[in-house]
Amino acid sequence: MTSLIEQATKRLEQLRQAGVSVEERTDLPKSHGKTFPDQVTDVSPPSGAPVAAQVKPPVNAVSRRVELDLDALVASGIVSPNAPRSQIADQYRVIKRPLISNAMGKGASPVENGNLIMVTSALAGEGKSFTAINLAMSIATELDNTVMLVDADVARPSVLRMLGLPASPGLLDMLVGDVADLSSVLLKTNIDKLTLLPSGTPHLRATELLASDAMTQLIANIARRYSDRIIIFDSPPLLLTTESRVLASHMGQIVMVVHAQKTLQTDVQHALASIEACPVKMMVLNQARTSSQGGYGGYGYGYGYEQQQAA
Repeated sequence: MTSLIEQATKRLEQLRQAGVSVEERTDLPKSHGKTFPDQVTDVSPPSGAPVAAQVKPPVNAVSRRVELDLDALVASGIVSPNAPRSQIADQYRVIKRPLISNAMGKGASPVENGNLIMVTSALAGEGKSFTAINLAMSIATELDNTVMLVDADVARPSVLRMLGLPASPGLLDMLVGDVADLSSVLLKTNIDKLTLLPSGTPHLRATELLASDAMTQLIANIARRYSDRIIIFDSPPLLLTTESRVLASHMGQIVMVVHAQKTLQTDVQHALASIEACPVKMMVLNQARTSSQGGYGGYGYGYGYEQQQAA
């Protein structure tokens, strides 16, 4: 009967003839100059032989879920899908209707990037962030539409704060390359059709990043990836940064908020001139006097609407 030593020797000789490198462990005892199989420590394919690459399985980024305190939001004047019918909810129903029609290609004429809507103002403190949040919340109540709210006012972000949420990675982290997958920084909410993209980690060149090629590519990616979704950008004021005008050039629709009895007419005119190329512009008058309120309401709105035919 062939001994174990002879079997092992024969096996090693077969490996050498096949071109496999076999090294012996010198720290173990040898028997009759032969090496036992469990003493083989390096078995590698011959030079030039193909080697199977070690491929890591793809990691599927999952968006984090956050809970909005809907009762607290209603108390602060923000539209909620669970709240009873209110005057402000009715006003936003009127405001959103033409925007949704254009976004879904059901307007009077096709609007390129109609699902990209920028909410802005001439100056700070006119209520644009409040308007962006309410518009997003109102659209989220629609049966046939979903909405993403992007806090693009990177120098003075306020969307998460107004919604009662802590700061979170987001837009700026994407732009500087710290985050590769958009889904990993999106925040799913307890309103099924509402998703948030925070402004992200503060950066010294935040406003410049907003006008960068990376932002252009990100907007194109969002528009292509979420073509069935309405995306609302809370933008910096038009007259305070040139970056907001660059952002406006990618939008299909712009909502400009004007504070009643506060914003100067010349500022409104200059702001409108900076977004002249946008095919659809809507004016929303914040804190407008209405007869039913008998004074300046906390969140009274009037609106004007203009649509230009694309050249």
